[in-house]
Amino acid sequence: MKRFIQTLRNIYKIEELRKRILYTIGIIALYRLGSYVVLPGVDPSQLAALKNQGSSGLLGLLNMFSGGAFSNASIFALGIMPYISASIVVQLLGMAIPYFQKLQKEGESGRKKINQITRYLTVIITALQAPAYIANLISQLPPQAISPFDPNISTPSAFFWFSTVVILVSGTMFVMWLGEKITDKGLGNGISLIIMVGIMARLPFALFSEFASRMEMKGGGLVFFIVELVILILVILLCILLVQGTRKIPVQYAKRIVGNKQYGGVRQYIPLKVNAAGVMPIIFAQAIMFLPLTLAGFANSENLRGFAAAFTDINGLWYNVTYALLIVVFTYFYTAITVNPNQMAEDMKKNGGFIPGVKPGKKTADFIDSVMSKITFPGSLFLALVAVMPALVRMTGVSSQFAQFYGGTSLLILVGVVLDTLQQIESHLLMRHYEGLTKSGRIKGRTAGLGAY
Repeated sequence: MKRFIQTLRNIYKIEELRKRILYTIGIIALYRLGSYVVLPGVDPSQLAALKNQGSSGLLGLLNMFSGGAFSNASIFALGIMPYISASIVVQLLGMAIPYFQKLQKEGESGRKKINQITRYLTVIITALQAPAYIANLISQLPPQAISPFDPNISTPSAFFWFSTVVILVSGTMFVMWLGEKITDKGLGNGISLIIMVGIMARLPFALFSEFASRMEMKGGGLVFFIVELVILILVILLCILLVQGTRKIPVQYAKRIVGNKQYGGVRQYIPLKVNAAGVMPIIFAQAIMFLPLTLAGFANSENLRGFAAAFTDINGLWYNVTYALLIVVFTYFYTAITVNPNQMAEDMKKNGGFIPGVKPGKKTADFIDSVMSKITFPGSLFLALVAVMPALVRMTGVSSQFAQFYGGTSLLILVGVVLDTLQQIESHLLMRHYEGLTKSGRIKGRTAGLGAY
């Protein structure tokens, strides 16, 4: 406790760090305030059906990522997810289209062009999603909820449609701008922090709801609740292992002669991550699993039949088996495009480095590729397990809202963003010769995943 208090004092002493933290808190507070500002023309007292829709199922996941703005019919209802979708599309284009590959190699100027393209694509995606959200509002809410000030109007006017689309697009772009401001002047990756805050905003409600439901049990309710918390902690530890787990490959650098002096070889290590793909496989897989619901037009899953019903039931066997398999496939896919063994082998060769017992060049590249394949397999299985964990715990009677925090994208984002932010704070402390947040002073963040945005 004494060390913790001293660390807080050290953080306060560093003026730059103190300003960055306060700036970040202020931007996050502004974002949370906006999530409660209801769209003009919508009666906030009649959102019960929308809140019920956003409490479970796939739409429950969307509502969680927006911090409840989806069920609040807020100006930030679509949240930052259109920007995430646009970023994923641009990344995929970078693998297939030479123009984007060229931009990626142009350094800072290329990055600015890619960011500009991502913003334009975000506007297009949001403009396509906004009418679907409005149609969902109309189908879920009573007629008087959309036009509360004129009971003679039974359907929303064209002006309502147009103005609401403009507001939703503007809301998403404003949230994106807030995230960029946090990245520039605050602490941590702004987009990731906004998503994390949205997820964390739902945690207290889910926790108290689960506690209340367990207390209503005739016997053993408190014991069940404690067991649930213990399992949650174990899953969090598993996520930390996924984020920080590495396999180190020793690299021996040859002797160098500078002037008349000879310097001995230096041994270093290449840290290959067990989960080099980060959270991206889950995001890709979840985007595909959202397709049946999107094609069904936000319909309730109980009204669907056949294929659509099977693949919109997040507790169903086929949904989770397909979801897990997609995650394993995308883990290998994303690892292959983020880790380039040939480039690593070439860089080692240029710098006079080699892996002991392995010939430089192609043999080194094959060795690194073999090691990556071996460590990616258990990493992909652990990632799939974490992703389907919410469905597993729901089978034990855990409420749908609380079960979402047992794994999937939400928990990995929480763990990854927290570690990234703590790593930045620790860097500021160590740079000023203060003690770090941990005794070792070596908090590891992510090298891939959502932080890349």
